[in-house]
Amino acid sequence: MLFPVYWMVNASLQPAGNTLRGDWFPLHPDLSGYVTALRDQGRNLVTSLVVALGSVALSLSLAAPAAYALARFPLRGANLVLFGILITQMVPGVVVANALYSAYNDLGLLNSYLGLILADSTAGVPFAIIIMRSFMRSIPREIIEAARVDGAGTMRVFRSVVLPVSRNALITAAVFTFLFTWSDFLFALTLTTTNAVRPITLGIYQYIGAHTNQWNAIMATTVMAAVPAAVLLVVAQRYVTAGATGDTTK
Repeated sequence: MLFPVYWMVNASLQPAGNTLRGDWFPLHPDLSGYVTALRDQGRNLVTSLVVALGSVALSLSLAAPAAYALARFPLRGANLVLFGILITQMVPGVVVANALYSAYNDLGLLNSYLGLILADSTAGVPFAIIIMRSFMRSIPREIIEAARVDGAGTMRVFRSVVLPVSRNALITAAVFTFLFTWSDFLFALTLTTTNAVRPITLGIYQYIGAHTNQWNAIMATTVMAAVPAAVLLVVAQRYVTAGATGDTTK
């Protein structure tokens, strides 16, 4: 399973040309592929980072209060709303992308950061609601009641008590939303028609030609695209584990 990752890194350090003729180990590393990748794909990496962070911020700002309401308030039809959220996870992305293209064309949101952020949030918001609702239901009721006895209102309880206690769930939702957005290809391909806004996934796709001889640059681009996601998972691993298991002690 790790061999493709090894070969990606190895090929990125080979001279330009056919990687099948490269050495098994980069005894004499050539960084020209990274220089070319940064020159050609640096802007696309920044675009993906902006869109991913924007989707995380939007998804959490919408999902956190929605999850709190579904978890703690006696709302009529809450289970039906939750069922509807689960149903949205089953809708194929291509259906959403085609519908959004027509709407974006009318609203002037094609080839824009805002358009991609809104589109990618359609996957992040439902997932974040499901994760955070389960976590918030496990928060001891005594903590919330103690805050109310001290005079805190609903918003103060949510902001000062529920959100800090739900840190693990927030980080878990943020990590997966970032990964959803960072690896998105369908929305990027459908909702962008120019080079003005081009995420890295689409950049790699368009970088590969039938007769390319810059495989070192292509592999260098994929390495740079994989690094943010890998670093994020390593740093947030213990929070993700605690958030997924509903552990409020870590």
